[in-house]
Amino acid sequence: MIRTRLVGTGRCVPERVKTNDDIARRVDTSDEWIRTRTGIRKRHVLGEHETTSDMAVEAARQACASAGIAPADIECIVLATTTPDMPMPSCAIMTQHKLGIRGPAFDVGAACAGFTYGTTVVDGLIRGGLYRRVLFIGAEALSKFMDWDDRTTCILFGDGAGAVVAVADEQDVPASDPRARGILSSHLDGDGRFWADLNIPAGGTALPPSVETVTEGKHYLRMNGRVIFSQAVRNLSDACEQALRKVELSPDEVELVIPHQANLRIIDAVARRTRIPQDKFVVNLDEYGNTSAASIPIALDEAVRAGRVDEGTLLLHCGLGAGLTWGAVVVRW
Repeated sequence: MIRTRLVGTGRCVPERVKTNDDIARRVDTSDEWIRTRTGIRKRHVLGEHETTSDMAVEAARQACASAGIAPADIECIVLATTTPDMPMPSCAIMTQHKLGIRGPAFDVGAACAGFTYGTTVVDGLIRGGLYRRVLFIGAEALSKFMDWDDRTTCILFGDGAGAVVAVADEQDVPASDPRARGILSSHLDGDGRFWADLNIPAGGTALPPSVETVTEGKHYLRMNGRVIFSQAVRNLSDACEQALRKVELSPDEVELVIPHQANLRIIDAVARRTRIPQDKFVVNLDEYGNTSAASIPIALDEAVRAGRVDEGTLLLHCGLGAGLTWGAVVVRW
């Protein structure tokens, strides 16, 4: 049986930092108001001439070095993003070009659930026998799509990239066996009825770029925070339970949870609903804010490098994003 193992991690965030106090100098808010409602203290944002693929390349190089695999030995690149360098070509192919390698490369778009969705894509490519070494990256630059005068959204998002190297591994034990390693199960779902509650209205075929769309601010991210909050708590909790149930594992067996870093209150609520202790949740949104598809791999890399992940550690990661899309993945390191 082929199973997908994650063998290297990396991350990159821009040097430029925007604190809560910086935002408070522009809109009617405060550091205390933002921290108490979101858990965010600051976020990293790209400079004028920096791109999503620039961050992806650095995260990828770190992941390859961590895995002991040269970029030239990567057989395929999958990149989760909704903020590519340009509408086409893909951010994955731009990243590949900057890495100086060749081979298939493509993007996965599921917004903040992009890393969770993309994990299942990578798992399918490897278990299906198409590739044995895949570079998987989550990279976002939502600061480029922020209305910095809209205090309901500009406080939330930051830029960054995280990467993992996934490899094929022959195993002969079931997923529920403690000896099993790698991606054990996943659960994905979505509900398009909520598309209008989190989107960037213009820039696609519905509203192509024009003087009017720019003037009316329709290229900025818009969000109905109350709807997203309630859907996130319910659906993330359900996805975690479903993914564990598929491999006959219980929440008590989970050693580390890496949730999408959207809001501290959401993370706390998911911990209560799943009955997984809060101290098992990796939380870093105070430093980075919501980096969308990059948030899970950034947090994973931090956890690995901090020694919180050892051989055999049972991990659970989950994310919810625009669409709505959501899911959870169970991994044994």
